[in-house]
Amino acid sequence: MSNLSLVIQREYLERVRKKSFIITTILMPVLMLVLMFAPVMIMMFNKPDHNVIGVIDNSGKIYEQLKSTSLYDFVILDEPADSAIAHQTINGYIVIPADILDAPSSNIRLLMNGAVPVELESNLKEHISSIVENKRLLGYNIENLPEILEKVKANINITEVRLDKEEGESLSSSVSFIISIIMAFILYMFLLMYGQMVMTSIIEEKNNRVLELVVSSVKPMQLMMGKIAGIGLVAITQIVLWGVILGAVAALVMPAVLPADMMNLIVEQRTHGLDPSMIDNYDMINSISTLSSVSYIITMFVWLILFLIGGFLLYASMFAAVGSSVDNVQDASQLNGFILMPIILAFVFTTSIANAPNSTLAIWLSMIPFTSPMIMMARISFGIDMWQIWVSLAILYASFIGMVWVAGKIYRIGIFMYGKKPNIKDLAKWIRYK
Repeated sequence: MSNLSLVIQREYLERVRKKSFIITTILMPVLMLVLMFAPVMIMMFNKPDHNVIGVIDNSGKIYEQLKSTSLYDFVILDEPADSAIAHQTINGYIVIPADILDAPSSNIRLLMNGAVPVELESNLKEHISSIVENKRLLGYNIENLPEILEKVKANINITEVRLDKEEGESLSSSVSFIISIIMAFILYMFLLMYGQMVMTSIIEEKNNRVLELVVSSVKPMQLMMGKIAGIGLVAITQIVLWGVILGAVAALVMPAVLPADMMNLIVEQRTHGLDPSMIDNYDMINSISTLSSVSYIITMFVWLILFLIGGFLLYASMFAAVGSSVDNVQDASQLNGFILMPIILAFVFTTSIANAPNSTLAIWLSMIPFTSPMIMMARISFGIDMWQIWVSLAILYASFIGMVWVAGKIYRIGIFMYGKKPNIKDLAKWIRYK
């Protein structure tokens, strides 16, 4: 056991002391926060330019209904359009066809000296379409039509309430979807990055003949487990540090950034709960309350660590077996495909699973050990039954034990094999050796 601890210590310290580890550990949570707040910051600081739009109304019935907004002002052209643009009195102009009220489909031309802002184009289209529709309705001579239209307008909001959960425990589907994708992506990234790190490390030491010296003092199984455990601890350390940083931001930064009235509602939601029917933006308040809760962040990261450990040990043992059986990374690429395929497939299925977290496909994929880490993390944010999580973990860890036994059989023979690239038949023969 002392030899095993030495291998673990060496593999762990060699990587956590690297500048790349420190930089990525600090920058990744910052990047995640930037991505979260970027849309808000863009809306605050990237205000669209105000445009003056000239109007050539060949129908003579639309201009009088056009209303200026903060995005644009309408002016009727009293001089040629080209001259107005040249004198910079307008930024562009629209040409309204004469048959706009009668034709089933009309084409309004928007001419600007430069690129047309997407928001401007969509706003103009919606605004003029509304005017044309109202004009056509008025043509039916229905009494009090404007008042009727105003009364029939509906503003419907959906507040999601889980009957199987206490009020305030569940997130909206959109927020749960985003969290599930992020969690699955983190696992996908870690399984690939740290799993292949085990393989490349073994290949390098095998080429340098270091393993031949080390195995004289350490058993091959201890050496493989020490390398897997050491690199796995590096991954866990990074995840834990990310959780601490995000928890600190939630506890210290969020209360200072959020408006006071919103913060009061969040505190009320956490302590006594809010009545969804009394709050217009209840889903947003509930989501911010949950996501900024330190206990929620800790819970999600605990599940993330548990599935990371199981998934990493399972895949790292497979990567170790491949690394020990070849002499270079190029030879490993063919055998690597069998390992990478379920990881990639699981990530591909993540979006579908997040759209239907309780489907039969989602339940089965979250029980198969090769796909369960990412699939289950994609489902946990939706508040699935606890028994499914524990059964999935039990199958995952049991599969790891079996995979380590198989990988150890290949590893003890593969580290002494040079010059020949083994095939699947050779690997099966190595597993049967006593």
